[in-house]
Amino acid sequence: MKRWKIAEVLGKEGQQLVNTSVTVKGWVRAFRSNRFIQLNDGSCMATLQAVVDFEKFDELVLKRITTASALSITGTLVESIGTGQSVELQVETIEILGDANPDDVQKTVMQPKRHSLEFLREQAHLRFRTNTFGAVFRIRHNVAFAIHTFFNDRGFFYLHTPIITGSDAEGAGEMFRVTNLDAKNPPLNEDGSVNFKEDFFGKPVNLTVSGQLEAELAALALGQVYTFGPTFRAENSNTSRHLAEFWMIEPEVAFNDLKDNMDLTEDFLKYICSYILQNCAEDLKFLNDREAQEQTQKPQNERNELSLIERLEFVTNNSFKRLTYTEAIDVLINSNHYKKKKFKYDVSWGIDLQSEHERYLVEKEFKCPVILTDYPAQIKAFYMRLNDDNKTVAAMDVLFPGIGEIVGGSQREERYEILHRKCEEFGIHPEELSWYMDTRKFGTVPHAGFGLGFERMVMFVTGMSNIRDVIPFPRTPQNAEF
Repeated sequence: MKRWKIAEVLGKEGQQLVNTSVTVKGWVRAFRSNRFIQLNDGSCMATLQAVVDFEKFDELVLKRITTASALSITGTLVESIGTGQSVELQVETIEILGDANPDDVQKTVMQPKRHSLEFLREQAHLRFRTNTFGAVFRIRHNVAFAIHTFFNDRGFFYLHTPIITGSDAEGAGEMFRVTNLDAKNPPLNEDGSVNFKEDFFGKPVNLTVSGQLEAELAALALGQVYTFGPTFRAENSNTSRHLAEFWMIEPEVAFNDLKDNMDLTEDFLKYICSYILQNCAEDLKFLNDREAQEQTQKPQNERNELSLIERLEFVTNNSFKRLTYTEAIDVLINSNHYKKKKFKYDVSWGIDLQSEHERYLVEKEFKCPVILTDYPAQIKAFYMRLNDDNKTVAAMDVLFPGIGEIVGGSQREERYEILHRKCEEFGIHPEELSWYMDTRKFGTVPHAGFGLGFERMVMFVTGMSNIRDVIPFPRTPQNAEF
């Protein structure tokens, strides 16, 4: 017999199945009074109530039905006479697919009680079974699907850029080395340094921090491309916003300037938020209510002004305010917040804005998402286009409520001589990026792109406060479990 997903049984299709025999499979959330089984299969937040006539079943079978055990149940779907569900399953047969020892369950996140997120991270193999993480990872899937749909519908080509690379796109130097040399006895040069000519690739290589440079090459032939893949950064940081392994979305578009880039980014972010509002209502409401409950336990001055759902609507319903970095610095310096010394970090032209500054602009000053442009050249990457003032670059950052910067991008420097000079100023040897530099010799054109940290976006749409809780298996300093 066909297996029906619980989401289907409880959805519109379920009404057509009333008074018919159906088979469902899933895990027991609760078994009350040897009569009511709450079954969940991960397809949705809700559980299906299966009603057991215990006189029809062997007592030994019923004893094996415990929290977290896996069952296959066949029965007649009927309209529920109780509250809380529209239909329920009158059980005819039960097959126990997998037992769950109650003593083992009591030591895990399967216990029917609230657990801290830290405890759940310690049992990442089981946390998918909880309501919170079921909701988070169903939404994570939908965010990814929305991203691919957005770009596909607009004629972009999905590009797979290399995970192993010999370049450092950001120039940060915080990269993981990839080698097959003997760690205890590597081949050495006469000066005692490691002879990487003997390594697998014949030179030092690393895990990528960005697919942007390779995406630029493709965009300058295919017109518009995007990457969506894993990236890595060996930053020894244990904050709630950093991972050693994360996913990035990086579109690159030939013939686009900074304004085109801003327009694309605004449409893109609004599309994602709108998609989640329309397609993840049940999971979103659960996470919205969860966050609201947590907010009541915080001091008044630390609470979010907007609920989770209101923050998504804040993005979809407002045009993004656009202003230059210089204008933003003036706004911050002239604000009462600055004059009353409420900022932890000082404000002056040339600084890299902190999250508190970015959130002030969004939440207090303009009350809408903000795009800042034209940053000081010295705080931005070498590939960003130099403006005519020779002090700023055609960069942009998108700022969101509650999180600050969510997207960074720029118009790329398409002029060979200036790009060559900037490489030298940043300590990058142009010959090591000859393949990148060459694109500026064969029909160079203005082009632009941006990067969105996937987990940062999932944090925003789920309301989770720690980035480790929006990726299935977080990789952080001293932690590579599972």
